[in-house]
Parts: sequence; C-alpha cells; structure tokens
Amino acid sequence: MTAVSTPVPITSVPEATRRAKRRGAALGVLAWFVGIVFVLPVLWMLLTSFHSEADAATNPPSLAAPLTLDGYKDFFGVGGGASPWPALLNSVGTSLFSTCFVLLLALPAAFALSIRPVRKWTDVMFFFLSTKMLPVVAGLLPVFLFARNISFLDNVWLLVILYTSMNLPIAVWMMQSFLADIPVSIIEAAQMDGARLPTILWRVVAPIAGPGIAATSLICFIFSWNEMLFAQVLTGVVAQTAPAFLTTFVTSQGLFLAKVCAASMVISLPVLAAGFAAQDKLVQGLSLGAVK
Repeated sequence: MTAVSTPVPITSVPEATRRAKRRGAALGVLAWFVGIVFVLPVLWMLLTSFHSEADAATNPPSLAAPLTLDGYKDFFGVGGGASPWPALLNSVGTSLFSTCFVLLLALPAAFALSIRPVRKWTDVMFFFLSTKMLPVVAGLLPVFLFARNISFLDNVWLLVILYTSMNLPIAVWMMQSFLADIPVSIIEAAQMDGARLPTILWRVVAPIAGPGIAATSLICFIFSWNEMLFAQVLTGVVAQTAPAFLTTFVTSQGLFLAKVCAASMVISLPVLAAGFAAQDKLVQGLSLGAVK
C-alpha cells in the first residue's frame, strides 16, 4: 500500500515565516538594547572627560555643558603635573612580554594535552584552571615578602613573571580546545615528512589554530593591561603601570572626575584598538569547536 501524505496547508508556511521574522525582530531589538546598556556608561565617561571639573561635579550632570580639553591636558601633564608616558610604556611592555611568554609556554602544553593527550588529561586541565580560583589578595602578601627579600620590588620584570603565571592557566585551557579540532592526520603527515616538534608547532599547528591563538593573545593582553592590585602594591615609581597611575588622581583634595574620565579613556584606547583590530579573529577563535 502506498502511504498517503497529509497535504500541508498553504497558509501555514507564510504564518511560520511571519513568526520567524517577528522573533528575529524581537531578538534584534533586545540585542540593540543590551548593546546600548553596555555602551552608555562608556559614552557618558567620554562626555564627562570633555567637561570642566565644575561641570563634571554638578548633580544632576549637565549634558549641555561647554566642552573643553582641560581634562586631557591635565592627564598628559601640560599644566606641570606628572607625565603618564612612563606608566603607559610600562603597561605596554609588561602586557606584551607576558603575552608572548604565555603563548610560548601554553602552545606546547596545549599541544600535549590535545594532540598527544596524557593520562587523565581532564584532571590536568582542572588543575590548571583551579589555580585561577585562588583569590588574588590571598597571594599578595607572600609575593610581596618574596619580592622584598630578593630586592625585586618596583621592577617591571616582576610584573611580567606574575602576569605570565596568572594568565598561563586560562591560556592553556583555551588553546587546548582550539588544538583539539586540528586533524591528527595532518600532524602525522608532517611527522612522516621528517618534521620535528618545533617545526610542527610553528609551521603546521600555529597557522591552523591562528584564530584561537589570536583570541587567547588578546584576552591575556587585556588581563595584563587591566591588572591593578599587584601593580599598585609591588611597584612604586619606576615600574608603575597605567592602572596604578590612574589611582594617583584620587587625592586628599578630592576626586577630579573630568581628569579621571579623560585618563580612563586614554588608558582604555590600546585595549579597544587591539580588540577592534582583531575582532574577526577573536570571534572566529572563540567560536571554534562550538559547532560540530
């Protein structure tokens, strides 16, 4: 017997299409609303940075206040204040060097845990991630005492070592998921051609996992750039970073709101520029392995 299929009503297809369009429009409106909620404080900080201190301190704040560059001039020391360039250069140096060291250490570790997995590799991954569960303030005093005993306080390389150790667990965790998607046959073909492990990592694994490496690099750079607690306690003048320099604007005379907003915008620009430049790699890297 031939099965008789039930005809689909003609009106059901347009109705389903209309429902899908309404659902998509609702999600679009929700996405715009969430985006505006997240961006609005940044826009407000940007507007406040162009106000004078008197206008920035008004309650409620005035949107129609005249704009000025006094906050940025004060931040860059035009009026005779401290220059922010040493702190900014320290932040650039510590963030870049720590990110490079993290990648050099995380790539072989992630390769060993994904392409050539060890026994109970899930326990190893949990151990890596569990090191991030320790509150930062709990390790602050031991690190301070150790750095003081070896005369390593107020040193940029101390921050580089700390940021490398702090970002290494999350980098290994992320890159392991990226490298797990690389076909083992490609690695075996390179080995049959006589390629050694450094060549395989540099010529085969790195190009394939490029988006994942870019996403990991950007996240480690952001974490290093934004870290303030260790930089505030372990540095003084020589190795002071930009976030620690930002806290110097809160003085006994009060909080200079316009100057702080101007400084926050300038300090945020490198991270925003790096994220904007690598946004395609970041999205592609973070989405690796999401769809099988």
